[in-house]
Amino acid sequence: MSKKIGIIGTGAVGQALAAGFLKHGYTVQMATRHPENIADWLKEHPDVRTGTHKDVAAWAELVVLAVKGTAAEAAVRLCDAKDLAGKTVIDATNPIADAPPENGVLKFFTTLEDSLMERLQKVNPDAHFVKAFNSVGNVFMVDPGFGGVKPTMFICGNDADAKKEVTALLDGIGWEAEDMGGVEAARAIEPLCILWCIPGFIRNQWTHAFKLLKK
Repeated sequence: MSKKIGIIGTGAVGQALAAGFLKHGYTVQMATRHPENIADWLKEHPDVRTGTHKDVAAWAELVVLAVKGTAAEAAVRLCDAKDLAGKTVIDATNPIADAPPENGVLKFFTTLEDSLMERLQKVNPDAHFVKAFNSVGNVFMVDPGFGGVKPTMFICGNDADAKKEVTALLDGIGWEAEDMGGVEAARAIEPLCILWCIPGFIRNQWTHAFKLLKK
């Protein structure tokens, strides 16, 4: 039986991941309070079902948080804490502030001593958050296809087994995972979103990904 993945969020990231996971044989449900907003997309992806945050969190074996950073804590709270306890929760969010970029540089509502993922972990201490998918555009999140070279997805989190689960998932969809340690490493990983976006804002270049080279 395929793994059941619940996606919290129905924007571009959630849709890209849902469609990509389906292609790789996963069963997907999306949590939303307004399924009518994605009615046309759902017609194109009839195998994706929707439900409330509580229903999807209870149903899923693995959860992906793919919402706007300013809404991330509230989205986690919409799920019953017990339904996320012990489960891997992939955190694809970034703490982007509601302010325009400055010379191509996004503004965050966190500091280098306080990541959004750390805040989410405090909202639900029993969930196994793993940072991933936050430092690349949604078009390349599944099967990125950079000339046969697997780009690097930097991940972090406090639970070793959860990171192994995410590493295996990433490997299957075309990524090389690089484990950067505990939740505090999100303070470094989240700003990679800023770096990734700069070429896009200043040169309209959005077709790139990061690669860690090792000897």
